[in-house]
Amino acid sequence: MEFNLSLARHLVRSISLISLTALATVVGFSYLVRSSPMSSTSASMKGTFPSPAIDMPKSTAKGEQTLVLAGGCFWGVEAVFEHLKGVSNVVSGYSGGSANTAQYERVGSGQTGHAEAVKITYDPSKISYGQLLKVYFSVAHDPTQLNRQGPDVGSQYRSAIFFSNPEQKRVAQAYIQQLNQARVFSKAIVTQLTPLNKFYAAEGYHQNFIAKNPNHPYVVIHDLPKLNQLKQQFASLYHN
Repeated sequence: MEFNLSLARHLVRSISLISLTALATVVGFSYLVRSSPMSSTSASMKGTFPSPAIDMPKSTAKGEQTLVLAGGCFWGVEAVFEHLKGVSNVVSGYSGGSANTAQYERVGSGQTGHAEAVKITYDPSKISYGQLLKVYFSVAHDPTQLNRQGPDVGSQYRSAIFFSNPEQKRVAQAYIQQLNQARVFSKAIVTQLTPLNKFYAAEGYHQNFIAKNPNHPYVVIHDLPKLNQLKQQFASLYHN
């Protein structure tokens, strides 16, 4: 039988998570995991999270825009942005590599150049690009972790903004500099700014994964706290 590195990695992760969930139940920690607004991102933050000093103004005309962001496992990142007013669609997928390797098993090897990413479609008259970046940096992931997020390790879990035009790059670059200068995080931001070439939608079972699998151990431990934090920190933008 051919050895599948990606499958083995996911099996090990699943076993570890099941063990952790069992331990949490014994010590009463599972309730805290489900109810606490603290995420791995907020744990590394210092003080109040600022809004971007430079942003694209909200458009008065209706029309949709897109942006592609990577920040670890796409399940949680997708769910965070799906709960924002002004966002009409979020698709989990892959960016940074070629079409012929844009499959979950191959991306999981860390050898394809892809990152697990999400493509966000939004109405700029309702939510600005800068507001989306604020959620990305403060809730969706920890931008100080290099080529990993929590238990997930590899370049496919890197922090990256795939910009589609110079203005997206300019605003993102200025915001990263602003956050670093303000020492919002205890460590420097390692988020990459990369031109968007292509985005490839992931397999169907990855789409809306958290809505379909709210009790999955990985979701309970790593993603539901992000949604709780989003609801508390961005109450005016949050929707069910």
